[in-house]
Amino acid sequence: MLLDLRVFPPPSMAGDVFAAAMTLVAQGDALIIDLRHNGGGAETMQLLTGYLLEKHSPLSGSYNRPTDTHSHVSSPAWVPGRHFGSSKPLYILTSHRTFSAAEALAYDLQALERAVIVGETTGGGAHPFEYRRVHPHFAVDLPEGRSINPITDSNWQDVGVKPDVSVSAEQALEKALELARAELGKSH
Repeated sequence: MLLDLRVFPPPSMAGDVFAAAMTLVAQGDALIIDLRHNGGGAETMQLLTGYLLEKHSPLSGSYNRPTDTHSHVSSPAWVPGRHFGSSKPLYILTSHRTFSAAEALAYDLQALERAVIVGETTGGGAHPFEYRRVHPHFAVDLPEGRSINPITDSNWQDVGVKPDVSVSAEQALEKALELARAELGKSH
């Protein structure tokens, strides 16, 4: 199964769409999630992990500099619909355009050894930011924190997520299909 995700909208806008899509792909023997054109977004990235991981699997949290606080995040304990599961082959396609929340998904699944990342090194945007007005006509994007993965104790800021199988973005789907066929061939 192939799931092409171009953005992670807020759950209030797309939670039902994600539940429907994941119920459909849950029937597959392997899943390829295409993040090559995904620039990030909101909490639906965390929602998606509920379909792919054991409940409460550790994900990247963050440190907030202004409040000097850490947030700890894990995969949801419950999500609606059917689950793809935590053991079937999973491949994530990336490109240099993959950014922010899309990188978080790839990074966290790679750190948990749940997915094989196929493609190019991602854009490298891990630090949460806030818009701060500095003038009536101007605002600045101010990084006020940093993402921290509890397994690596690091993140992908400026370096991107390094693929497990490095190929051009254009070749990533074909390579992931080849890997999935080989993996599924072992079990038959």
